[in-house]
Amino acid sequence: MPTREEIQDEDRRARRARMIVDFTANVIMQSGMRRSEAEALVQAARAAVLELFPGREQTYELLYAGRFRRLLDEFARPDPPDSGAGGGVVPFPGLPRT
Repeated sequence: MPTREEIQDEDRRARRARMIVDFTANVIMQSGMRRSEAEALVQAARAAVLELFPGREQTYELLYAGRFRRLLDEFARPDPPDSGAGGGVVPFPGLPRT
């Protein structure tokens, strides 16, 4: 059975993860950044969340990958054709790329 301190720590880390994800989503929606920039931002958010919850990659993918995919598709501007940005910065397993 977890101790009170362990439960409080888990709650604190969960709140911080939500804050990271919500902040990232808001920046993508409001900034008009290019796709490659937005993907890099999502990658940084993913790394920060997984630092809070090591070994929980599959949980991250289930909870947040679809949300970020929709935000990238809807709000990120396309990269210029000559930029060399070819996607693939943020893999979303199991989700078709549009």
